[in-house]
Amino acid sequence: MTGKVLYTATATAKGGREGHIRSSDGVLEADLIVPKELGGPGGAGTNPEQLFAAGYAACFEGAIRFAAREAGVKLGPDTTVTAHVGIGPRDAGGFQITVKLEPHLDGVDAEKARELVDTAHEKICPYSHATRGNVDVTINIV
Repeated sequence: MTGKVLYTATATAKGGREGHIRSSDGVLEADLIVPKELGGPGGAGTNPEQLFAAGYAACFEGAIRFAAREAGVKLGPDTTVTAHVGIGPRDAGGFQITVKLEPHLDGVDAEKARELVDTAHEKICPYSHATRGNVDVTINIV
C-alpha cells in the first residue's frame, strides 16, 4: 500500500467454522455453521464463503458506482452485483476458493457496462486487487 490506511475493520472468530464471529463494534455478530455440502449439519448460521461473497459483492458494486461517477454515467436504481464464492480442494493440498461476479448495470448499454466493470475490476476494487493472481475470478455481466 502506498498511502495511509483510511479504515481498519476488526472482527474476532472463536470456534472456527462451527463458532461465532463478532466485529469490534458489535454491528456484525453471527454464529457460524458448516454447510451440508462440506460435511456439516447446515442450518441457521453463516460461513466464511457467504461473508466473503457479501463483502466482495458490496465492494465491487461500490467500485462500479465509482467508475460510473468518474465517467459521468448514471446507473439505474436496480444496479446490483451478485457474488458466488465456491470452495474446494487444491491439487497441492488444502482448499481454495473461486469467485464468479454477476454485475447488473441498470440502464447502461452492454459496451459501456463492460467498460465500467473492467475499470472497477482492474483499477478500483480492493477485493479484485487482493484476489488477482490468487483466486480464479470470472465476471459475467447480466
